[in-house]
Amino acid sequence: MRSTDGDPWFYPDRVTAGAGDVVAIHASGEPAACSLEVRHPATDTSLLRIDDITVDFHSIPDDAAENGCDWPVVASFRIDSGWPAGYLDLELRSPSGASTRHFVCLRSPRASKSAGVVVLSTNTYQAYNYWGGSNSYADVDGLQSGAVTADESRAGAIGRLSARRPYPQGLIAPPADVPRLVNLTDRGVGERAIPGDLDWMIEHRPTAYDGSACYLHKWEDVFLCWAAGAGYALDVVCDHDFEIDDHVLDGYRAAFVVGHSEYWSGRQREQVDRFVHQGGKFGVFSGNTRYWKVRWEDDAATMVAHKWRGETDDPLFADARTRADATHLWSHPAFERPEAELIGLSFLYGGYHRLAMCVARGAGGYTVYRDQHWSLDGADLFYGDTFGTDLPLLGYENDGCPIAFDHEGLPAPDGGVGVPDNLEVIAFAPATTFEPAHSPYPPLIPAEDAETLARIAHGAADPASIARQQRGHAVMASMTLGAGEVFNAGTTEWAHGLSAGDPFVEKITRNVLDRFLA
Repeated sequence: MRSTDGDPWFYPDRVTAGAGDVVAIHASGEPAACSLEVRHPATDTSLLRIDDITVDFHSIPDDAAENGCDWPVVASFRIDSGWPAGYLDLELRSPSGASTRHFVCLRSPRASKSAGVVVLSTNTYQAYNYWGGSNSYADVDGLQSGAVTADESRAGAIGRLSARRPYPQGLIAPPADVPRLVNLTDRGVGERAIPGDLDWMIEHRPTAYDGSACYLHKWEDVFLCWAAGAGYALDVVCDHDFEIDDHVLDGYRAAFVVGHSEYWSGRQREQVDRFVHQGGKFGVFSGNTRYWKVRWEDDAATMVAHKWRGETDDPLFADARTRADATHLWSHPAFERPEAELIGLSFLYGGYHRLAMCVARGAGGYTVYRDQHWSLDGADLFYGDTFGTDLPLLGYENDGCPIAFDHEGLPAPDGGVGVPDNLEVIAFAPATTFEPAHSPYPPLIPAEDAETLARIAHGAADPASIARQQRGHAVMASMTLGAGEVFNAGTTEWAHGLSAGDPFVEKITRNVLDRFLA
């Protein structure tokens, strides 16, 4: 991602906008008169087209991923008050037909709010964006070119990520038939488990990070299309709104995350916490939620996410006076604000299911235990039933909690960092954070820091604690919190159950939306 290759690469000057705001477009490419189209994917409508945009070539800085591109403005447009809120798909096209995409999130006007709002996981988009070479996970260009090994690639992860740069197109605008991150079929005897569609991957050659974030043809796009078709009016904001507005959720009865909402800032956490404690409803139709703690700097243009290296690389960590704003896992004891306090569950106690060799032959669905829970009303599900197994509903990333069985033979939380005692475990299935070390196949899932995970989740990094760390669960659960209430579906793949028309997933979703929006 260090060459324009003739394509007109670009980025807007903002992540989020409201009616009346002006969005400026910065671009570089082969000299040409280009056109910009603004589309609203959820309603499949074109909102604006600007022609005869003069684009010239400008160099790509070596540190573009960290500090942006600083390209000139080539066009701008004003957000019309009549445009529908939500994700706006921006496409810049050259006369040759070459084009690239980006986005802006359009906020709903305060005067006409719906009862519920979906928060797009734009912080996670940013963490996975590897345009310029690297992202918060790896030196992706080096890995793709073969210049570095997988371990060297992970060592090349960056802790500062600029919003002033384009996006790789496989990440932000994949084909409509992009496969899910899940083993779609059971692993045969003696067969290596390959997630996704091998033929599709050979044809399109995605990176390991293209399927894990962004909007088009992915979780949020799928969920919002289903919700609109099912008659639910939901507003849309994004993670970045919490950086510029201290009252994002004011006036809403319920808020939902339905994409891969993995990266949260302290400002977002504080507002959502306050919202729920004061009586708001919070629905999580996803997994790996609020796992990493981040912050925004440079007038909310740079996201800081040092992740595993937060203790050593984040300059705010060393000083006790600034440590609360440092970055690492939200469950890190230095912050005293684990994610499970808010959402009931954590990826620390969940993991992968039906992904490569992580529970490769798992059922792919939940087993029901609390069949009289309100979320299952009218779902025709009973104790011991499974649902979602034919989709599979479980795959990729899932959140969970330590589980024990109570005196009635029902699952209950068994400790865990931040996991509340009043959490009601409705259904669960096995999951794991690592591929088994004794597997005969080379691992496909990037290695996590096992010692750090075990130390935070179980209080020690000895072999027994690390082994315990590998045995987790995908959990569907609910709880009350302050004057509010939380439902957590526990899996990133929930939206795909909706798109498949699974009757159990649809009924549970309707039960949650009806209760939380009432």
